[in-house]
Amino acid sequence: MENSEVEKLIADGLPGAEVSVSGGDGHYEARVVWSEFEGKPPVARQKMVYATLGEHITSGALHALTIKAYTPEQWAQASKFQVGSA
Repeated sequence: MENSEVEKLIADGLPGAEVSVSGGDGHYEARVVWSEFEGKPPVARQKMVYATLGEHITSGALHALTIKAYTPEQWAQASKFQVGSA
């Protein structure tokens, strides 16, 4: 799968989310910024993202995924400290 395909699947499943995906060959890292993450613990956020990719994970097309899930406020704070972030 191409990074853009993974981005689109996540974005389609989480309307309004800002999604950035890097990696390849079945191993990806996704940064997802979405207001609906507000008040949800990290595990719940990850489950929400994984739910958008279920069939691709079970088929093996997407072998490994690292998820960084932020609310817009958390991302604004975190991005202040990241140079050249994806």
